[in-house]
Order: sequence, then C-alpha cells, then structure tokens
Amino acid sequence: MALLQYRAPVDYEAQQEAFREFLENFKSSESASEETAADAINGLHIDGDGTSDEYDFMDDAENGGAARSGRNDRGHRDKRKYISLLQDIADRVKSNILIELDDLDLYERSLGDEQNLKLVESITNNTKHYVDLFAEAVDKVMPKESREISFKDDVLDVIMSQREKRNQTMSQAMEADLDTVLPLSTFPPELTRRYTLNFKPLTPSGSSNDRSAKALAVRNVKGEHLGHLITVRGITTRVSDVKPAISIHAYTCDRCGCEVFQPVTTKQFTPMQVCTSSECQKNDSKGQLFPSTRASKFLPFQEVKIQEMADQVPVGHIPRTLTIHCHGALTRQINPGDVVDVAGIFLPTPYTGFRAIRAGLLTDTYLEAQHITQHKKAYQDLLMDARTLRRIDQYKASGHMYEYLSRSIAPEIFGHLDVKKALLLLLIGGVTKEMGDGMRIRGDINICLMGDPGVAKSQLLKYITKVAPRGVYTTGRGSSGVGLTAAVMRDPVTDEMVLEGGALVLADNGICCIDEFDKMDDGDRTAIHEVMEQQTISISKAGITTTLNARTSILAAANPLYGRYNPRISPVENINLPAALLSRFDVLFLILDTPSRDTDEQLANHVAYVHMHNRHPEADTNGVVFTPHEVRQYIAQARSYRPNVPKSVSDYMVGAYVRMRQQQKRDEGSKRHFTHTSPRTLLGILRLSQALARLRFSDQVVTEDVDEALRLVEVSKASLYNDSRSQGDQSNSTKIYNLIRGMRDSGAAAVGDGSRGELSIRKISERVIAKGFTQDQLEQVIGEYELLDIWQRAANGTRLVFIEAGDTDDEMNM
Repeated sequence: MALLQYRAPVDYEAQQEAFREFLENFKSSESASEETAADAINGLHIDGDGTSDEYDFMDDAENGGAARSGRNDRGHRDKRKYISLLQDIADRVKSNILIELDDLDLYERSLGDEQNLKLVESITNNTKHYVDLFAEAVDKVMPKESREISFKDDVLDVIMSQREKRNQTMSQAMEADLDTVLPLSTFPPELTRRYTLNFKPLTPSGSSNDRSAKALAVRNVKGEHLGHLITVRGITTRVSDVKPAISIHAYTCDRCGCEVFQPVTTKQFTPMQVCTSSECQKNDSKGQLFPSTRASKFLPFQEVKIQEMADQVPVGHIPRTLTIHCHGALTRQINPGDVVDVAGIFLPTPYTGFRAIRAGLLTDTYLEAQHITQHKKAYQDLLMDARTLRRIDQYKASGHMYEYLSRSIAPEIFGHLDVKKALLLLLIGGVTKEMGDGMRIRGDINICLMGDPGVAKSQLLKYITKVAPRGVYTTGRGSSGVGLTAAVMRDPVTDEMVLEGGALVLADNGICCIDEFDKMDDGDRTAIHEVMEQQTISISKAGITTTLNARTSILAAANPLYGRYNPRISPVENINLPAALLSRFDVLFLILDTPSRDTDEQLANHVAYVHMHNRHPEADTNGVVFTPHEVRQYIAQARSYRPNVPKSVSDYMVGAYVRMRQQQKRDEGSKRHFTHTSPRTLLGILRLSQALARLRFSDQVVTEDVDEALRLVEVSKASLYNDSRSQGDQSNSTKIYNLIRGMRDSGAAAVGDGSRGELSIRKISERVIAKGFTQDQLEQVIGEYELLDIWQRAANGTRLVFIEAGDTDDEMNM
C-alpha cells in the first residue's frame, strides 16, 4: 500500500522569487551607511570637473545632473552585497557563496507580515533541500562574466565556455531556421555551478530564539534535529587528509558520441555501463560508456571528528564523538586540538556492504558542515580589540604592567606572586632560533610546580589552559605514553593506517598542562623527554616512520615523594624525579605550606571573600585586574617582538652562570643541594630574559631582565631556604641580610661579570625597598654587618663586597 501524499506547506515558487529579490536587492547596513556618506560627498561636487561646492543651475542644464545620477546609480549597484559576490563567482575569483541567515531574516522582516513566506524557518528545518533551491535562484541571478577565459583557468571552465559558445551559435541558427533542433549534449546545472553554497546560521544575539542559534553539546543532538541546521560545539580529535570526492560523473558513448552525466549523492555508487541517450535507445545499439574524467566534477572532501568538551560530559560518562563532513571551501579550516562551533545539517547515512548486513536497520549519522567558528585562535590570528588596546596603553606608561598582568593570572587564588610571574612568562615565551644547519633551539619555557597538597597547583594549571589560545589539560595517572604522543589507528574512510595525535600533538603551538606529574609511570614519563627539549615526537610503528611537531610548553604539577615535603631529607630525595627530566625544566618551583599566623589569616580572609562575593577582592590589586581576554590580547601583541641580546648583557649573563656553577659546587653534599646547574639552566635564564623583554614591547634584552630571571630562578628555592632558616631570628635585620645574601647567591645585583663577588648597593636598595623595608633599615643593617666583618663597602660606598675565606676561583678549582 502506498503512503498518503502530503502537500508541501510552503509555496516554493514564491520563496524562490523572494530568494532572487534578496540576492539582487539586499544591501547590508554597512553598505547603506557607506552609500549615504558617498552621496553626501558627491553632493559637494568635489570632482575633477568642478571643484566648487557652490550651486550653479547651469550644471543641471548641461546634463550634469544626469551624469551625477548615473554615478550614484553605479555606486548603488556596486554596494549590493550578494550581487558583487556573484560577480566574483562569475569571474572565477571566488568559489564559495556564504548566505548569512541574519541578512535573510532582516530582509524577510522588511517584507512585512502580509507575505508569510517563512524563509529562515524553512531553511533551518529543511536545509538540505533548500541548498538546491537557493542554488537554482543563484543560477537565475548569476551575472555575465566580465573576464575572458584563459589558459590559467580550470579545464572544466574552458570546456564549459566552449560549449556555451557552441550552444549560443546553435540557438542563433535555430532562430534563423525553425527546423534546427538544439543539441541535448549540454551540461546539467549541477555541473555548471562552479561554486559551493553554504548557510551561516542566525547569531544567538539575534531577535529569533531559534534552536539553531545555540551551540549544542554532542550528546544533546537528537533525532528531532535530522535535516535541520544546528550548531555543535566540541574539540577536534581527528582530521583526515583532503581528498577529491566525485560529485558528477561524466561518460562518453563510443557509438553515438553523446555525453551522459550521473549525479553521485551517496558514499558508494555503481558506474553506468550502457548508454541511456535517445539515439542509442532508438537504434537499440547499447553503446558502451567510457568515463570522462575531465568533464566530471570533483569537490575537496575532509572528514573531521569532534569530541565533547570536558565540562559537557556528565560524571561517570565517556565523551561522545560526532563525524563532520567538510566540502569545498570548508576544508583545511580545522586542525586537531581546535575548539570549534560547527554549524551544519544533521543527516543519516545507511551502512553499506558487509556492515549493512551486520547493522541491519541501523544507520550512522554525520554533520554536513555549513559554517565553522574557531573559539581559540592562534596568537597571530587574534584580532585586536580597540577597547582592550586603549586600556593596555592606559596602564603601559605606568611601568607596572609586569605586576598587573601577573596579578591578573588566577586572581581568585591568594598569593603565589612569583609563581604567577613565571606563568606569565611561560605564556609569552622566548624566541625560537633556527640555525643555518637546521639545528633548532627552543624558545618555549617549561615550568614544574612541586609542592604540598592544597596550594592551588591544579587551579593554576586550569587557568593557564583557559588563557592560552591552545591549551590541553591532562593528568599523569589518566595519561599513557601513547595518549601523550601519538597512536596508530586505521582510518575508517580510506582503511589506511593513520596517526592520531595525543595531548602533546593537540597542544602544538600552545601549552600542555600535566597534573599529578609524579603519579605517571616511568615508561610513560620518558615519552615527553624528546618533546621538552627537541619539541618533536619520533614515531616508528606499523610501518610508519615519521616525526611530528610538538612545539609546546610543558607546565607540570607534582607532589613530593611522601605526599608532603619532608624537611629532614634532601630536596633531591623529596622530588624523586630523574635528573634528565629535571634539567629540561627552566624553572622548578618548590611551594611549601608552612604555617604562619599572618599569612594564614590573609589566606582565610581571601578564601571567605571569594566564596561570599563570587569574585576576587580588588583592594590589594589597586583595582587593576585584566580579564583573560585582555591578557590574551596583550600576550599576542608581546609575542610579535623578537628581542636580541647585546654584547654587554651577554657578558653579564656569562658571569652570572659562572657564579651559579660555583654555588652549586658549594652546595653539593649538603641538604641545600636543589637541582643540577647545567648549560640548560643558562638557556632557561636566556628564555626568561627574552620573555621579560617581550613583556616590555622591547627588541633588546637589558640587564634588569637578566636580574629578574635570576631572581625567579633563585626564589623558586626560597621556600626551602625559608623553611631551614625559620628556626632562628626573624627580625627585620635578619630578613634584609637573607635578601642580600640571596642576591649574592643568584648574582641578581652583581657588578660586572660578578667573578669578584661585588654587589651594587643601588640595586640592593631597589630590591629591599620593593620588599617593604625602608632605606634607613637597609643602612642600619649594612653598618651592623660591616662591623662584624661580613662585608665591606667599596668604590666610595657604591659597592658591597663580602669577606669570606675560601671563596676564590683558585680554591674552588682545587
């Protein structure tokens, strides 16, 4: 029994007429405002003929007004949005037509309520059918080409141009002689459309409350969305290669010479064998068909898989995936690791072949992409916001942007100012150098946060993932070596062995945050050794031998060996990470949770304030806190600079490195021995210095940048030293002495190359005052310890020289 027929609830002819009028007459608001301004300028008569803006009635008498009106008409015609786009299509300049439903909605509302055509609603609910209907309207409105065919054009364009000229000749002959019949060997409209047509959905801020305007999670895509235009949000996990997919298959008959065209709408099709032309059927010749590749139409095709975002997955569930098919201009727009909103048509596709036998009545589903919106763009692709730039320029002159930006990183978390400064430099990064022989020196900064539980390490990692334009968050226990690097899988489309990138590949040109770093298995942890220094991943599996790029910064968080830091054993035993891995971190922060009345009270007040008001307190930050979007914009601007190191700063850095090696030799065998100082340490200081120069929008590194980099490296061990010194006196004199002693160990205030152990009193004064002490307290401390023969002043009181036995280079090298 046949199913009942149901008449279409819409008038297709009226809708097509409306589509044609929309394409011919629609002008965007920007175009209308530009035209109004152009009319106002033309009204001033400022042109080559008459430069006077005074009215002269003789201008109208001599056809000047008609010329001006012609000029205005021409400007009016050029301002129409879609007509100019179709002209580019006809001239083969562009190959994609993007119809914005916001424009169509605006046009439909301008028609009034008497014409209830439901254009936008019909397109949203039956998108696949309306792509063809809109294409027919485009074919009728398509203007004539204004550019001649040349040898640089596509082969099919040349064939179509020749066919069109022949058809015009035949039509003229038919008009002259009515007995002549126009040949049927013309191209079908699907083949003559040298463009792809896509719809851009309504924006969520529009007047319509349509469901397609809101981005859905993958698990919220239901059967009711079949055939509709919907928007799905997710993270890209796999992107296939771009391959040609046949759209129209052309054949040539060996008997009658006719051309036969077969449209292909499914995944698989059976090629035609017998000619279906009227001549062969009349003669019953059954001519054989031969494929004609040059007359066929191919479209670029790419398959993409997106996965649910982590915050969209319910507790205890596995993230769901959705297959996306991209055609034409939408290919090569998505890379693995991108967070995207994909607007497309949700369609079913039946299983074929042996899978159909096993699946029975089941079908698979996919999303045919219509429009792609990137959420996190690369730094170089970010569009600068004028309001953000004005706010940055407002505070840039104050010279405190380093403090403001570091406090803007996770402002809800109390303290950890030096850690936040290091994380800010991690986001900015150093300069990657490429040598002439192909050797590459990384510019990305790697940081490890080692500390007691409850010091907000994971929250800092989550915030960095949010700020970075490309950030991947993973945990050590939940990641395997293959999950971090790459896995070899079989591509379901081409049935080939392909590589599926892991977390480090997805974070290429971004930041990979690894929590619970100490919980990783040793075999899995060695997978990131090559990534941290060479920034590549070498794969040799299943006949695939290749090298993948993993140009990413590693931000790791770990707990000490026994859960909490044990002060009775050395730091090396507490950290319990191999030296080969520790040397690859530029900065290793040791954050200890030591009880202190003042600090604990401030921390408790801060936490209580955040819970009461759902925001961070602004009293301590002077009200200057930048949003993550503003921080990202500032970093994008800072990363455009490539600072170099002058000779004087290079010598200063060499002296600081020599002192650090000497200090390491003194600390060997003691409980103060923290990490091994190697040439990688020098490169780490260089990268931090370049990041500080970028932060200042400077093309040159200065000694103050090196001092701050040395201070960050030294302050990363401050918790360890403060813990060992906390048993003694904690007066202001002792604190200032410990500060000066720390400057001597790190070389932050050294004079010259620092080999003689001399410190600049001016630099000491700047750092001591920055810590909250006064100049009088500093002078008193210098005088007290000068009487104790700890140090003495030199060079007319501008330098401070420590007096210690066995501190010369000769004795150190014995």
